[in-house]
Amino acid sequence: MELTPPVPVVCAIIVRDDRIMLAQRPPDKKLGGLWEFPGGKVEAGESSEDALHRELQEELGCSVRITQTLAPFVHAYDWGRIELIPFVCELADGSAEPHAHEHTALVWVERGELRSYELAPADVPLVAGLV
Repeated sequence: MELTPPVPVVCAIIVRDDRIMLAQRPPDKKLGGLWEFPGGKVEAGESSEDALHRELQEELGCSVRITQTLAPFVHAYDWGRIELIPFVCELADGSAEPHAHEHTALVWVERGELRSYELAPADVPLVAGLV
């Protein structure tokens, strides 16, 4: 049995004043109610950086500057596998303040508080490198 390739998904670890933004997934979506680093699927023919900028504009109405690209990794859910491509970012000069267009809530969290939030399982391994 051959595994289908994982779906490429980008996420933004947005840092401001040594706090990191988390977004809460809507209750009616997969992983509803869990917190995540915002982002989404990479569309066909799109670079991961372009996908990150598009997703953050759509979901949060903000622009970021990528400061670091972290190593991608594969995470298996019951419903399929994703390749998570994480970026460390900061809000770009002149960016609008992020707003929860597609999420239930947004919070800015101190690094040491990240583990107190119930995160989407794919995002959990990222916390170790941030705390």
